[in-house]
Amino acid sequence: MLPLRQLACSWWSCLLNSRTPCVKTLVHGDQRRLFNTSNSRMTIMPAWVIDRYGSNDVLRFTKNAGFPIINYPNEVVVQVHAAGLNPIDVSMRGGYGAATMAMKRDPLNINQSGSEFPLILGRDMSGVIMECGLDVASAYFKEGDEVWAAIPPWKQGSLAEFVVLSANEVSKKPKCLSHIEAAAVPYVAATAWSALVNTGGLNKDNCAKKRILILGGSGGVGTFSIQMLKAWGAHVTVTCSQNAERLVRGLGVDHVVDYTSTLIGVWENDSPCNKMNSLSVSLHLSLPLFLHPRFDLVLDNVGGDTESWALGLLKPWCGAKYVTLVTPFLCNTDRLGIADGMLQTGVTVASKALKHLSKGVHYRWGMFAPNGLALDDISEMVDAGKIRAVVEEEFTFSQVPQAMLKVEKGHARGKTVVKISSGEDSSE
Repeated sequence: MLPLRQLACSWWSCLLNSRTPCVKTLVHGDQRRLFNTSNSRMTIMPAWVIDRYGSNDVLRFTKNAGFPIINYPNEVVVQVHAAGLNPIDVSMRGGYGAATMAMKRDPLNINQSGSEFPLILGRDMSGVIMECGLDVASAYFKEGDEVWAAIPPWKQGSLAEFVVLSANEVSKKPKCLSHIEAAAVPYVAATAWSALVNTGGLNKDNCAKKRILILGGSGGVGTFSIQMLKAWGAHVTVTCSQNAERLVRGLGVDHVVDYTSTLIGVWENDSPCNKMNSLSVSLHLSLPLFLHPRFDLVLDNVGGDTESWALGLLKPWCGAKYVTLVTPFLCNTDRLGIADGMLQTGVTVASKALKHLSKGVHYRWGMFAPNGLALDDISEMVDAGKIRAVVEEEFTFSQVPQAMLKVEKGHARGKTVVKISSGEDSSE
């Protein structure tokens, strides 16, 4: 009977322990504090949040943001060391994509409108795993691992001390990068991978000698795309302003087109529509001087009227593709609602695809998609010296509003990164 008693006592002890909150010790800089991961006793953390959509003045710092908890067994809690900012953060601050994100967060429409607040922005993250769900393979991820990730827009972001993510959204951080450098890569890398690989059909085995045109090559997606395509052996041409030419040439591009060369004096006191038209005309006039023969793929980071002429730069009837990252999908759902917006989007993309297919080229829309497996491959390329992080400016956690304004001004020459953790960066 003794073994049975011991078994009963052991069972009762486990039952009691299961009702006891799980408390762990967190080392943060020179301080130690306890944090709790149970649903009943959730602790708090510092974060930048918004309580409504609007301009930069809606950003609010709080020390009482809810600590993220593991709700599914395949999730991990990560202490954020650095967060990268992207134009989508500025757009989301103003409410861009709110209808679609609300549907993704709450498919059954159970919660009331505005339940996403307080909302934490930030799509890029580099940090250290603090806790793993039960289904996370310990052979691959464990507490203390340095990881990076691109956070989906429908989840709470990285402008906070901690974030919770699915294990298939995170990847081991490149060993050769600091957290600041690593935070500049994941979102643009996942976006470029989705556009060029998933949508454009390119990969390391078929990219050699293909001619690629990148419209808007000095931003985050552009600078990453240049490096990945050159590592795969492609011939790359980009458009950018004259003061960004040195940056993109340093990344290995074969040709650079200065889109501002014919725009001097046009931009002052002009409407946004006329500015975009002037940009398109400038590019249209400049490109043919450099580009012969035509391209196998065009990646459009500019949008506007560029597709009205840029599709003519593709090789006809050779499987060439035009992939644009500037799509009306989220604008349609915000303006028309989910059902009507998706219908309008479907009609638009189908009509454009059929129109250009009749001319021998493929028209496609590229979308961001979280992809931990892609980040695994990219991490190997970074450690091999084929891709480097391009950080334009670094801000402290207290300077998040200034960092957002920097991104909002545009004309990026790489990424804007915020240092979150005050702990030591083991990679530096």
